[in-house]
Amino acid sequence: MQPQNIPNLTEPPTDNSLSHARLRLVEDEQTLQAITRKIDKAKTELAQLVADSQCAINEMDEERVRLEDRVFQTKAYLSPIRRLPNELLRQIFLFNFDDYPCCAWVLAAVCTMWRKLALSMPTLWSKIRLLTTQHSSADTIRLWLERSGNHCLLDIEIFLRVTKSSPEISRPRRSTSPTTWHIPVTHHPGTTHYFIPPPPHATTTTTTTISSGAPGIPILPPAHTPIIIPPSPSQHDSWSASPSPTSERSVPTVSRSSMHWAHIAIFYLVEQMPRWERFVFRFDKQFTSAGALRSITGDAPNLKEFEVSSAEASFYSEWPWLPCANPSPPMQLPKLQNVTLQNTPFKWCSPIFQTNLRCLNLRALPTNHLSLDRILFVIAANPNLEKLSLHFSGVLPPILPLQPTTLPHLTDLVIGGHYLFSQLVESVITPALESLSLDIEARDPIEDTISTLLSRSDYPPLAHLSVAYGNSNSSTFYYGPGGIVISWAVLADLNHLETLRIGGTPLEPLLTALGPPDDDSGLSHWVCPKLVALSMKNCHAHSEGVSKLVQMVEARNPESGSAGGSMAVNGVAPVKLRALELYDCASLGQDVLSWLKGRVDEVVCTEPAYERRMVAINVVG
Repeated sequence: MQPQNIPNLTEPPTDNSLSHARLRLVEDEQTLQAITRKIDKAKTELAQLVADSQCAINEMDEERVRLEDRVFQTKAYLSPIRRLPNELLRQIFLFNFDDYPCCAWVLAAVCTMWRKLALSMPTLWSKIRLLTTQHSSADTIRLWLERSGNHCLLDIEIFLRVTKSSPEISRPRRSTSPTTWHIPVTHHPGTTHYFIPPPPHATTTTTTTISSGAPGIPILPPAHTPIIIPPSPSQHDSWSASPSPTSERSVPTVSRSSMHWAHIAIFYLVEQMPRWERFVFRFDKQFTSAGALRSITGDAPNLKEFEVSSAEASFYSEWPWLPCANPSPPMQLPKLQNVTLQNTPFKWCSPIFQTNLRCLNLRALPTNHLSLDRILFVIAANPNLEKLSLHFSGVLPPILPLQPTTLPHLTDLVIGGHYLFSQLVESVITPALESLSLDIEARDPIEDTISTLLSRSDYPPLAHLSVAYGNSNSSTFYYGPGGIVISWAVLADLNHLETLRIGGTPLEPLLTALGPPDDDSGLSHWVCPKLVALSMKNCHAHSEGVSKLVQMVEARNPESGSAGGSMAVNGVAPVKLRALELYDCASLGQDVLSWLKGRVDEVVCTEPAYERRMVAINVVG
């Protein structure tokens, strides 16, 4: 093959050509090495130049960052809020605190000055709103209490979510409670901030919101609850560390933090018991350290509201704590007004029930069977009650005769549970009653119980009535659905009624009573002329149920949009029905449902459960 670009070389090679080629090879190699050295030198010089230039650029970048930071600090210094005196800034903090109890955690994280100011204001730390698990650090409560100082009254709300699968609180976009809570009569729903301590070693501050659950069923915590997650003291729990490979199949051990969380938290809280103004502690089920509640005892001179609630009934031994305290020596609870105890132990003779309460809510444990006269004794000891809610699944007959008890200020009455509670209702007089809810296992017509209560109380201005709506399963009633209400004659005396909720009763008699007066009904006036909301649950309809519903709505909400003219009876016409709810009552059909939505502002309807099952069977088949 002829070499390329090599002149004076002949083929085949000769001695002269080979000698000439060797000389040229030496010269070319020397030239190549020289050029390579020049290239390396040029690259080195270029790299040094780039490095020097990059160093200069880095220095300029650092200078720019310093200048930008100085400009930012100067602008911050020149901002109008810097000129606010601390006294005015404190007032702004307090205004924010009224709407957002946990705002101190956010304010203290804005800047050094705000942090110092927030930490110097114990009032900002006086409302504890804590959503936690038994795996979280209880030192969060200690830190909160320390920052609240020594004199501010404490407003405490703690919600313990008892979890067994994960030590961390999940934060889904939408959350619902796994259990149903009984709404306390003292509960005022609203937007409230709550605090979630982060898992161990976490330092990130986050804000999230828990969406609301079903209407009337609060989740844990209540609906529409923005959650603030500030950093808290980290902890290392060797007991709950990751197991070794050899122990992965062994039975999991309860972590040390979950075993002692309540003991530590309650210890910190009870130390500050003289400063308690509100104490609310809720948990969804029994937990390992629940016995720590026994240490809640002693004087609470500033306590106005006390609540300990469990979403599920559990079994406890008798506790030497505040609701189970003996009547002597007397405790100092001079300001206590609201008490809520749900699925927790209590004694009927405890001093906590002898403080002239304004609101009382008791949901007894299944094992807590009190005689009816002792329950009435608790009521009679608080004649200034305004709201009363009682639910006992087990009640014993009275030992002593029941005495008529007048509650002149009672406006809200909720009674549920054992059938003997009908005797309790027949023993109270409530001249100011505005809201009545009865979920009693009736063995006698509950209509008679309502009628005698109203007549005995001189027909108070009752605006809200609920009968068997919370527990309308017909199997829980002695006579079944037909034994709850018979004739609905009691509605003729409820001229102030605005909302009516009924469960487990035939649909036709109720709708007939609420319809227009006629000769067959024997009424010469509208029943419940101020009714604006009607809810029915498990009110099974027969052949004329849907037509009666249409007739009732047509009479109260005519096509013109308001009842008047021909619909007025004796000069009185009913107001427009604005809300209609039917749960598991009747199959209306899409045409009837559309018609109802055209007449009533808010309509909610679900098909009966047995029809849903039949549809599911047909779909599967």
